[in-house]
Amino acid sequence: MAKGTNGIAVRASGAPALEIEADLLALPVFEDELRGGGAGQVRALDALLDGAVRAAAKAERFEGKAGQELRLDANGKVPAGRVLLLGLGARAKASEALAASGYEPLRAAAGQAGRAAVKLGAKALAVAIPELGGGDAALAARASAEGALLGAYAFRRYKTDDRPPALAALIVGVPAGAERTRAVKDALALAQEIAGAVTWARDLVNLGPADCTPTLLAETAAALAKQAGLHVEVRGPKELQALKMGMFLGVARGSAEPPRLVRVSWIPRGAAARKRPLVLVGKALTFDSGGLSLKPTDSMVTMNTDMAGSAAVLGAMRVVAALEPPFPVHAVLGACENMPGGRAYKPSDVLVSYAGKTVEIVNTDAEGRLVLGDVLAWAAETLAPAAIVDVATLTGACMVGLGLTTAGLFGPEGPLVDQVLAAARAAGEDVWRMPMTEALEEQLKSDRADLKNTGERFGGAITAAHFLHAFVKDVPWAHLDIAGPSHARKERGYVPKGGTGFGIRTLVELVRRYDA
Repeated sequence: MAKGTNGIAVRASGAPALEIEADLLALPVFEDELRGGGAGQVRALDALLDGAVRAAAKAERFEGKAGQELRLDANGKVPAGRVLLLGLGARAKASEALAASGYEPLRAAAGQAGRAAVKLGAKALAVAIPELGGGDAALAARASAEGALLGAYAFRRYKTDDRPPALAALIVGVPAGAERTRAVKDALALAQEIAGAVTWARDLVNLGPADCTPTLLAETAAALAKQAGLHVEVRGPKELQALKMGMFLGVARGSAEPPRLVRVSWIPRGAAARKRPLVLVGKALTFDSGGLSLKPTDSMVTMNTDMAGSAAVLGAMRVVAALEPPFPVHAVLGACENMPGGRAYKPSDVLVSYAGKTVEIVNTDAEGRLVLGDVLAWAAETLAPAAIVDVATLTGACMVGLGLTTAGLFGPEGPLVDQVLAAARAAGEDVWRMPMTEALEEQLKSDRADLKNTGERFGGAITAAHFLHAFVKDVPWAHLDIAGPSHARKERGYVPKGGTGFGIRTLVELVRRYDA
């Protein structure tokens, strides 16, 4: 049994689910398994528990619908101490969703099991994948492991009470014989790498801004690089001035915290090192007050999470180091605070960007695109990338359009945006392609400068994407606006309250599929 980076040992078992020994056994079930006298695992469990399953399901109105759960005491009649039935919904609909979404329904159900295991104080959790009728056991095992490991997460940095007993072991029940296959073993190893990266990113996003400063973020990136065997470069204010990153420095000017430009790199050996790299850029505003265009208090409460894009690209690099792709991958971030100090940049200022374009400031709360614009232009010019993907908590407009659980994907027509969208679907992350409506680009025209930093209220996520696009030249580029899904207001499935680590799975899947 291999122990992952989160300290939870993970293994596969080909034993019948009801024979697996654990403190908690989770059984994802379809609606049809609850009808009549029951079917499959439900019927077998009901027989072992002398009809207790049907009686409890009736009393609790458990019908196997997606998101439902039913807890049962095993009373010593199965090796597991407790059993948790998890609804997947109608079999036909769920099976279709499994194939189209990287087995996301299983990931979500396993996440419920992980949360339940922690609340119950279970040391060992078993999650059995259901009969899939020809589905991919390795993909199902990976989704189940990811869900359970992520569901067991809790951020306790600032809690003074004693920690609850930690989950120590996860057993994933697979069809007999599959536990010995290389595909399942590799899938579980990847699940552990991804879960470790996502929980690492969640911890970083959940830090308070007094702790997660630009300096701390740069130091954390350097520590990650050292641990994972990656290259790292960190530049401070003097280097940024030498680079003439006027937009980046303008945003940082009002804060006492010095800005940092960070690059973390995977460079393969040999001829592969000369291939054009894939570049991942993350927004790294460690706190955004709005600057002189001050946000209301309620809008500032979660602005410690405005660096979630940088956490996503750094978290992805943890996994990239393990994957060792045959092409270079760089993660780049510009870290700073946007504060209303005496030296803060002002509405009506004109800033000169790294690319030489001049930008009229209309609203200092449209700061992320300014920092990203300089970082994107620098990456496009100095790293000679084959493609750039940026990840940013960029606009409230994207949340208005897509809600709190869906990221918006922007970019010009071409294979890169299609590849990012396909990667997101395979990874089970909710991403929706948005248009780059040309008419809205007109809103960024300025009477005094080359560009304004924001347009009108309507279509704000699209005009923000157009602003970024102006700084990547002709490099293939895609933009993920994760303002909604980067932070959760309530727990669901494997997603906790607070920072979610959204975007890491998509980026990892993109690297795995990327053809350099």
